[in-house]
Amino acid sequence: MSKPNFSPAADRNKQPILDVLREVLPDHGIALEIASGTGQHVAWFAANLPQWTWQATDAVPAALDSISAWVAGQGLLNVRPPLVLDVMAPEWLPGDVAFDLIYCANMLHISPWTTCAALMQGSARHLAPGGVLVTYGPYLEDGVPTSEGNLGFDKSLRAQDPAWGIRRKEDVAQEAARAGLRLQARHAMPANNLLLVWAKADDR
Repeated sequence: MSKPNFSPAADRNKQPILDVLREVLPDHGIALEIASGTGQHVAWFAANLPQWTWQATDAVPAALDSISAWVAGQGLLNVRPPLVLDVMAPEWLPGDVAFDLIYCANMLHISPWTTCAALMQGSARHLAPGGVLVTYGPYLEDGVPTSEGNLGFDKSLRAQDPAWGIRRKEDVAQEAARAGLRLQARHAMPANNLLLVWAKADDR
């Protein structure tokens, strides 16, 4: 078994995110994680939400070894084997697969803007009735001053790749609306991040 990769940021934010998930999620369900990265989040959430079944994924095949290592290291039985999933693919999974939660952290600002529309469209296809999409990360917001830290972070991201950058929450909401999703809740998080909860527009 490969040694798991470690992200200090994922370690810092896993508990604050879990605290909000406990507020917004039912007691049990099936979750799909997009862009699982190291696997730290899915392992932490699965250990602390044992009535949920988790499907981790990442667009980078090499990430699957780290995800598997985190899961195996904690002896978790409620996490399915990780899969390669690219949000830009026309089909993520077989069309009849549905999830009560789709979770995506820290992807939108380190990928081209086109991934936002793809995330929303794919989530709309694969959310079960009453299910939610949860996105986490830094956002720009109209009428809300941007922290110096996020301004510097945005500048550094765009220097690495002009297609990257912190996204406006309002632009993300527009892409969500095109896919039939609406913003259900906004949660302010540590380190100037937001956790946003999206639901199908006809789920009231």
